[in-house]
This record gives sequence, structure tokens and C-alpha cells, in this order.
Amino acid sequence: MSGTPEPVDLTNCDREPIHQLGAIQPFGFLLTISLDWMVTRASANLAEFIGVSQADALGRPISSLITPEALHTIRNKLTTLRGPDVVERIFDIALLPDHSRFDLAVHVNENQVILEGERCQQEKRNAPSLSMRSMMSRLDQTETLEAFFREGARQARALTGFDRVMVYRFDEGGSGEVVAEAARSGIGSFLGLHYPASDIPIQARALYLRNLFRIIADIEAVPVPVLPQLDEQGQPLDLSMSVLRSVSPIHIEYLKNMGVGASLSISIVVDGKLWGLFACHHYGPRLPSAQSRSTAELFGQMFASRLESRERRLALDYETKARRIADRLLTSVADNASLLDDPAWLIEALADAIPADGIGVWINGRLALAGIGPDERGFSALIRHLNRNAGGRIYAVDRLGETYPDLEIDDVVAGMLAIPISRSPRDYVVLFRQELVRTVRWGGDPHKPLEYGPNGPRLTPRKSFEAWSELVRGRSLPFTEAERRVAETIRLTLIEVVLRLTDEASMARQMANERQELLIAELNHRVRNILSLITGIIRQSQTTSVGLGDYVRQLEGRIQSLSRAHDQITRDHWAPASLRQLLSAETAAYLGKNAQRFRMRGEDVLLEPQAFSTAALVFHELMTNSAKYGSLSIAGSGTIELSWERDNEGNLRIDWREKDGPPVIEPNRHGFGSTIIRRSIPYDLGGKAEVRYIKEGLEADFLIPARYVNAVDPSLLQNATTAGVAPSKTAPADDQEPLSGLKILLVENNLIIAMDGEDILRRLGADVSTAPSVAEAMEILAGQSFDFALLDVNLGDETSFGIADRLAAAGVPFVFATGYGEGIAQANSHSGAPVLQKPYTTEGITDLLARVELPKRK
Repeated sequence: MSGTPEPVDLTNCDREPIHQLGAIQPFGFLLTISLDWMVTRASANLAEFIGVSQADALGRPISSLITPEALHTIRNKLTTLRGPDVVERIFDIALLPDHSRFDLAVHVNENQVILEGERCQQEKRNAPSLSMRSMMSRLDQTETLEAFFREGARQARALTGFDRVMVYRFDEGGSGEVVAEAARSGIGSFLGLHYPASDIPIQARALYLRNLFRIIADIEAVPVPVLPQLDEQGQPLDLSMSVLRSVSPIHIEYLKNMGVGASLSISIVVDGKLWGLFACHHYGPRLPSAQSRSTAELFGQMFASRLESRERRLALDYETKARRIADRLLTSVADNASLLDDPAWLIEALADAIPADGIGVWINGRLALAGIGPDERGFSALIRHLNRNAGGRIYAVDRLGETYPDLEIDDVVAGMLAIPISRSPRDYVVLFRQELVRTVRWGGDPHKPLEYGPNGPRLTPRKSFEAWSELVRGRSLPFTEAERRVAETIRLTLIEVVLRLTDEASMARQMANERQELLIAELNHRVRNILSLITGIIRQSQTTSVGLGDYVRQLEGRIQSLSRAHDQITRDHWAPASLRQLLSAETAAYLGKNAQRFRMRGEDVLLEPQAFSTAALVFHELMTNSAKYGSLSIAGSGTIELSWERDNEGNLRIDWREKDGPPVIEPNRHGFGSTIIRRSIPYDLGGKAEVRYIKEGLEADFLIPARYVNAVDPSLLQNATTAGVAPSKTAPADDQEPLSGLKILLVENNLIIAMDGEDILRRLGADVSTAPSVAEAMEILAGQSFDFALLDVNLGDETSFGIADRLAAAGVPFVFATGYGEGIAQANSHSGAPVLQKPYTTEGITDLLARVELPKRK
């Protein structure tokens, strides 16, 4: 048995410890330094670079090897490291007393500093570098992903000077494809070639995700050992983040088989995953300068960022379109009882959302088929297999024959996307895709020969890299992640359709359950976002407030601004809302009957909910700042001019101009409000914001991207509401206690909210009595008389409408308070009563006084 060789398979490469080879490439030196700055390891070539042998360096303080200035610079650079997988660079530093110039890389691993150095390339030290801005601009101007990849390859080749630069994309299984290439003439093309996952083993892909840049300067170079090989615990040195890390023999053999003399790889990381690589080959030794390599690494990160934005935008556009299709589907088939008899309309309705060649519908044991797919017997058998899966989940395969080999399904059907549309019994809509017969051009035989090579019992790299064509059968076009998300949306939509086609009683019960599940999930998501937002506002407002009163007023103003915005976008069921109404609401809150000091110019537009809430905060802070320091701080004279228009691309450009106010001086520090103005629109919406502190008056320019902006339907203008517009009469600004001498009844079932309401009413001068329920309110009314009442609509399992009846009979004015919207409060016999939107704020209650006829003060 001892003479039997170890079995060779594709996992041999995956087990190679490529990060612990214990050696470096010879174009630089390496030192490991303890936290007390003693040298613990050194590369054997140390004397070639700093004139001290490896043996003499061990155990000495690093300060005895390099200049104090260099050590100071290295210490400072270490303080900037954040996280274990970060490498900092220092360029063109005088490391030795003889002023020899070096480029350094420094990182920390397992409580030791790893310092790597190489001689600064004098002839390239002052070489002009390409403008990263112009490079990104050329990338941004490409219209398709294919053109984007090609331009990326050209830019990377211009940066590195390598003979061939490829954009190499991984698929879900780890195999790769060359999707773009830039190469010098006469060396052939690898464009379109595929490479199996074993060409870049699992541990290599993991390392590419940690260390984004890898240079192999000369495959013929002899590795330089780092000594001692093992530390006092018997552990080898982890060189995962090393710039100089040597190359495994099997990879060197692989490159030699390709005729490559040097290589360079730049990781392309998208959404935290290794999307692919810039794979660069040179047919001779090549070592770009450290500064050039650092620029190339930055380019790779910028390229990945742009790619991630493009992919997300494409996925979002696709999903938005598909959701609209799903909405139309729900509307058109809600009462269509022919679903079971004629499913052909379903494939037509879904074709634009998820391309498919056939469809099968299974509801309550009945089936219907259309297009390319299995017959009734095969479909019934497939449903039994699907019922083994977890309920309520989308399930997709692109090799149906391999997944279910015992099914008798025509070979032409190769892909399936199963959409469960109920829980019990199991009902499905199944989309089918036909076999996609295609030829894949492999970069050499993907099935590597199982033979022993010079490097022991491991797979020998392919010795021929000619294209190997392989006919792929039994596979369909895979269903993408975006298509699966759309299928989930369709699942929820069709759940409602099926429910409407079943028994009335069962339908109502099941619909309530499904809708509750959706509402709870959506409510949970929105409440978490709102709580996070409010928490952030509270924390950030506290850091800029000078006192408790100022803090409370700032906080109330910001939350009330969000509340007004929320009212407007929920009034039409979370639909886009009017920019002009938003501005009118903010104007009314600050100027009241003096709203003419705020001049608006522009054709009204609708903002999507996310943009509307962001804009509300921004303009609230602008109004607040103007009232404190700007044009609105001077009684009667100062004005604000706000204009907006849409540019040729549909983006909304907004200009804010303050005039006739006090001279403007740019503040020494920017508080939370200023941060909201300058950063909210760029950060939340991907737009632009610019603020200028002009002496004559503050100026601000904003750009909201077109995807958040909609035109206003002219037919709706005459019916547009003007919630928040300045009331006809407003409590005098100098009246600090407008409710002085009045007795007010507050009915509120939540103690904390009631305490908050009491506090606000008392600050306004009122004598307040509070009741948590209808019974207690009636008891109080039986023994006392009141001038005014504030009634929370929903009091747990009862409403305050009965209290309103009694107050109306006694001629006592009252107002409803609610967080559910005006329609909830007014859906009763007192539909004309004013409504106060929660939460209670001084601003909201003061504004409400202008709409209520209060008795004269006593």
C-alpha cells in the first residue's frame, strides 16, 4: 500500500497552502517585526538591499537598521490601518543613512508588523500618471456592459503596460470566462474562452477577495526564503497580504505552459463577492513601479464600484418594470375565473417579466399547460417532486434532466422556475425554458488529465491552451437572481389571484392571512427605518444643541418636518407627492400669513417617497437656518427665492437664493443641520448639493436624479390638495401662551404620549385634564365644563367618537388626533372636525389653533 500513489483529483489544487510558502519574490526584501519593534524574521536577501545579513538582523531593534525618520514615517502609517486585511504603502522614502530610496508596504498580521521594501524605480519616480477622473469618465460614457468591460481592459493595460489584459468573470460555480481583452497585436486572443473553476482554486479565490492585488514579476526568478521558517510555536508565516509573496510551483508551471513571463491580477469585488479579475499577462519579465501598481489597484476598486452601480441600476430597472407588470396582472385577473382553463394569457402577461417558453398551472389538483413543457403526466409527477421542497419558496433549476432523472420529460425542456402560490394545498405556477444548445470554447480541456507532474501527486496544469470546444446539452438559460426576485413578487401577486378564485369564506380567511403577512413585513421594515432615522436625528441633534430648550425645539422641528412629509406621501397610498406642496407646508410652518416672503418658481413635479422625505428634511433645515441667521431673521424685509426645473436628462435642478438679510459669514464648524443640507441628497439619492456662503445671502443648488422625479398629471392639478399651506389666520408669533385661561380635555390612551401632550398644552397656558378611555372621559365631562377638547381617535379597542357626540351636543369645540391619516378620523358623523396628525408637537398644536374657534379667554 505504501507504494500506491495518492489519488489525484480536482481538489489537490484546492488544498495547496499558497499563503504559507515561506518565501518571497526576489525584487524586494521582507522583515517581520514584533510589537516592541524587534526583528523576528527576515528574508535571506536582506543584505542585497540594506547591507545587513539576515542572520545579523534577527533579534535586533529595527531602529538599528533604518533611519529614525523612516521609522517615524512607518509608525505614523501604522496608525492609519483599519482592519486585518489592509496594506499601506509608503513611496520614495530614504530608508538608509546613504539616502537610498525605497517603496514600502506595511501591514499587521497576528501581532507582528510585516514590512516589505523594494528599490524605488528612479526612471519612473516622476512619471506622469493617468488621470483617474478622466479614466472614470471614459468608463461612465460607455453605453453597454460589453463596452464597459472593453474600456476597463484598455484602461488597465494603459496603466500596467502588460502585453495582455483580460476582464475575467466568475460564474456561480467558480468557472471563468474572458469577457473583454486588450492585447498587443500578434499574440492572439483569449476573448470568449472559458476556464474551469479548478484553474483558480477555492483558496486562491478566497485570497483574491482579501488581497486585491497580486504581482508575479518574473516566473523564472528563484524564490527567497524568509527565515526562520517556523516561529517558536512551530507556525509558518502567513503571507496572505504580502506584496512579495512567492508563487506556488504548480502555478509557475501553469504560467509556463501558457508562455507567460510575468502576471498581474487585480480583484474585482462587487457587493462583497469576488465578481472577477483583471488578469494581466506579459511574455517576459515585467515589474511596474510600486506607485503604478498602487494606481492600478485603485483603478480596480473604482471599476468595481462603477460595475456594482451599473448592475444594481439594471437590476432595479428590471425589477421595477416587472413589479408594474405584476401590478397590472393583479388588476386584470382579479375576477378572471378562466385561469384554470386558459393559462395562455398568463405566459403572455409574464413574458416581459420573466422570459419563458412554456407555463404550467396547478391549482387544487387541476392543471393546465401552454407552450413548451411536459405533458400532463410528466407535469403531475413534477408537482409531486416539488411538494418535497420547503413550502412557500421559489425553486429554479437549469438542468431539469439531471435534477430529476426519473421524470419522463422531453429532453427539449431543460429549465424550470417553480412559483408556489399557496401553502395548503400546494398550488404552483411553473415556467419552463427549452434546452439551449451551445458550444463553449474552453481555454484547454476542462477535464484536466489525471497524471503526476514534477510537483508531486497533484494535477499537472494543461500543457495546451488551444480552445477546446464542448457542446453543452441538457441546460437552459439560467434564471438570474433578479428574475428570482421578480418571481417572488409574482408569487405574492398570484396568491391574491388564486384566493379570489376559491371558495368565498376560504378566500377571505386566506387573503387576510397572506395580506397580514405582507403588511407585517412591510410595517416591520418601515418602522425599523423610521426608528433608526429618529434615533439618528436625536443623537445628531444633541451634538449640536447649546441647551435643553434649543435641543427640544430642533428635535420637534425635524420630526414634525418628517411627519408632514409622511402625511403627504401616505395620503395617496405611498405614491409620489408634490414638491410645491412640500414647500408650501414648510413655508406655512415658519411664515404663516407672511408666506409671500418665500417666492417659488417652477412647474410642479412629483417626488418619489424616498426623495420626498429627504427633500423635506433638507428644506426644513434651510428654513430653520434662514429664520435663525439668514433672510427670514429680519422682520419683514428678507426674502427667499426658490426655483426649479428639469434638465434634458430629466434630473430636477433646484436653486435656493436668500436676499435682503444680514451679511452671511461661513461658519467655522458645520452642525447637524448643515450636514443634512450638504450631504442628504448626494448620500441618500445619488444626487448633488452645493452650498455657497455669499455675503449678500446664502445660495444652495441641488440636483435630484431623474428616477425620483415624475411629471404632474395636468388633469389632477385642479383636485390637488394643499395640506400644510398657510392658514387664513395664525396665532400671533409673540403670544407665548395662546391657551391661557382655557380648560382643555385631552383624551389619550398611551401614558407617555399623554404626558407629552399635557406638557405642550400647559406650556401654551392651558389648564389640562386627561382621560385614557371613553368611560373616564364621560365621567370627567359629567362633573366639569371645558372650553376645548383634543381627542385621540383610537383608544385601544374603542374610539373617541362617542365623546365627540357629547361635546358637540354641549357646543364644545374639539379636534381629533390620529397617526392613521385624516380619512380614519373623519370617517364618522363629525367629518368636518379638524384633524391633528400625531406626534403632538408645539408647532402642530399652535398651527391648529388657527383653524379652531376658541372661546374668549377668561
